[in-house]
Amino acid sequence: MKPRPDPPEAALDRLTGASGRQDRLTHTEHIPSRPAQHADWPAGLRPEVLSAISATGIRQPWTHQAEAADLAISGQNVVIATGTASGKSLAYLAPVLSALLDGTEAKNGRGATGLYLAPTKALAADQLRRLGELRTAAEQAGPDAARLTRVRAAVYDGDTPFEEREWVRQYAAYVLTNPDMLHRAILPGHARWSTFLRSLRYVVIDECHTYRGVFGSHVAQVLRRLRRLCARYGSHPVFLLASATVAEPGQSAERLTGLPVAEVTEDGSPRGETVFALWEPPLTEMAGEHGAPVRRSATAEAADLLTDLVLEGTRTVVFVRSRRGAELISVIAQERLAEAAGHATARRVAAYRGGYLPEERRALERALHSGALLGLASTSALELGVDVAGLDAVLLAGYPGTRASLWQQAGRAGREGGGALAVLIARDDPLDTYLVHHPDSLFRRPVESTVLDPDNPHVLAPHLCAAAAELPLTAPGDLELFGPSAPILLPQLERRGMLRRRGENSWFWTRRERAADLVDIRGEGGTPVRVVEADTGRLLGTVDAGAAHTTVHTGAVHLHQGRSYLVRELDLEESVALVAEADPPYSTVARDTTHIAVLGTDRQEAWGDASLNFGSVEVTNQVVSFLKRRLLTGEILGETKLDLPPRTLRTRAVWWTVTEEQLEDAGFLPEELPGSAHAAEHASIGLLPLFATCDRWDIGGVSVPLHPDTGLPTVFVYDGHPGGAGFAERGFERAREWLSATLQAITSCECERGCPSCIQSPKCGNGNDPLDKQGAVRLLNLLLAGAEHPVAG
Repeated sequence: MKPRPDPPEAALDRLTGASGRQDRLTHTEHIPSRPAQHADWPAGLRPEVLSAISATGIRQPWTHQAEAADLAISGQNVVIATGTASGKSLAYLAPVLSALLDGTEAKNGRGATGLYLAPTKALAADQLRRLGELRTAAEQAGPDAARLTRVRAAVYDGDTPFEEREWVRQYAAYVLTNPDMLHRAILPGHARWSTFLRSLRYVVIDECHTYRGVFGSHVAQVLRRLRRLCARYGSHPVFLLASATVAEPGQSAERLTGLPVAEVTEDGSPRGETVFALWEPPLTEMAGEHGAPVRRSATAEAADLLTDLVLEGTRTVVFVRSRRGAELISVIAQERLAEAAGHATARRVAAYRGGYLPEERRALERALHSGALLGLASTSALELGVDVAGLDAVLLAGYPGTRASLWQQAGRAGREGGGALAVLIARDDPLDTYLVHHPDSLFRRPVESTVLDPDNPHVLAPHLCAAAAELPLTAPGDLELFGPSAPILLPQLERRGMLRRRGENSWFWTRRERAADLVDIRGEGGTPVRVVEADTGRLLGTVDAGAAHTTVHTGAVHLHQGRSYLVRELDLEESVALVAEADPPYSTVARDTTHIAVLGTDRQEAWGDASLNFGSVEVTNQVVSFLKRRLLTGEILGETKLDLPPRTLRTRAVWWTVTEEQLEDAGFLPEELPGSAHAAEHASIGLLPLFATCDRWDIGGVSVPLHPDTGLPTVFVYDGHPGGAGFAERGFERAREWLSATLQAITSCECERGCPSCIQSPKCGNGNDPLDKQGAVRLLNLLLAGAEHPVAG
């Protein structure tokens, strides 16, 4: 194995130069290097903190670090939106540690405190490690700087042992946690946290771009509850937010916190050259469903490229969309590395995903950081700011859903200022195919705006209940804090017996159960399902409740740490999936049915005789069977029926209709309409992530030749979250661009009758039947012909 990796251009040449790969590269983007711009630290930072920073080898901050620290010291809320590995942590740690060190000298009561919020446990653990490095540097810098070690920092999350939690609450000055623990533990138990909250000076919100959609809307209300309790105890903390990739950072941060926020966006850090390649796997000789050509999977392609890069000594992370995909890539790469270089090299590749036990995650993080691991296949769990310094290459097995995530993942390589290679490997999917052939959509457009709606009544109502349980709600102050929907919802919550009004302006929580338990802020739909080995009782991990029907149903293949298991039984009442180790030559894919009802129309535009609509719908979904697919070829081996209960979702949708007269004039035959509408629905779902900050799996769709509520042929695209997440509304607002891109993606695809690159969907509950590619083109042309002069309704 080579001791030093190739430069990025040479590494890409080696990958493309391999036999049979010459035609897979569709575009190469060269992002030039950038020199550093330095400044001086602002006055007001403690000399002990500056000495510790200097002892780590940093003599002078970059311009954005100094600017952000200066704003924080002056008491302004600030968001730092600069590139990956640009030292955002240091920009907020310097003022936070200075304030906390001041607090250690307080004569009376508890000194200043700080709260750090991360979207993942891994990120909080990584921040604690960085603090440990700074403390070590302070000790080495001399006795004066060593005073920094008086600042006590600790992680407080679901993995923290109960015996340690009391110590954290009583003594830690800097508590590192996540929004979930803030919502479920700290805020409901605020009386026990009163001294911490009374002294709270700073709240750090890391990777703030992840707080979008329904999750972001919930976190926005959690932060309003935090602000309310802090005010009750007499504190008004400064909020410091950080993200490498967010559009309109000031506005996004203001929506999240409900406060004015200054933005720092000019990046003064140096950057090495990045070579970013777009890569399309080839078509195979196999035929898929209904004879459509099958493209080689991004998973198999990524495993091959990972193997080659590891053999060359190139430290690489592969980002993959699914947990199963991460496991599969690591298994394939390990097998090929064992054959090519022996088992010792194969052991330097692993998988990383959610659902692992805490000790498994921490061990993998340490191995990656130390360099013991040379290759890692990961879900987006490692997308965020966990320090994986020293990576040379990043492979993206499929477009991650947003340009923000794309740049976040690609930025994980080259974190020490060196050159970096990033390769986006297209899945057999309309959006991926479109992007690798339209590079301007990736490289010439800004990242998406963060979509969140704190006023969503499905989000706000349970937080009003939680807030009333923490302290009685009062008008008008509390209602102004929680937004314009609060006065409307309070009477409804009274009628439902959840809140009780006392006097004119007070509302109390009335029930015995904890109000915080009314809502899962990540929208995962209930208690996670435990995956348990049936013969031993050993807990392997967990699966989100919302995904259990499709991933751990009876008969499903489940992968964990490179081992395959078959699910013997899914017990929904006990939230347990019993599994047994096995080695089946197939994977499993669930199939479902979906029905949709219109509850109300909020907005409407006439596109000629056609119409575009946005409003509320109720979606009923049921997993009815699963397919067995041969592992390497994707060939369908059979279908097995399932008996699982239906699930109902009230959400928001965008839908369009055409009239019978339009179809007759265009020469549509009745038998052509179902396949045409179905194909248009699939393709439009695949392209919506290009226009809304969402993922294909965040949205769903239904097409009906004659819908009972509209009385017309109708295509729906809906948010896959209770109450909606803003994605469908963004689709309504950008419908002409969105549906025009959908039409272009279908017409430009090289297949004859439709394939996964244009109209077939990986999650279709009807097995991609019926589908009519040419009919979809005619139908979308018919719809868009009336979009030239829309009329609002």
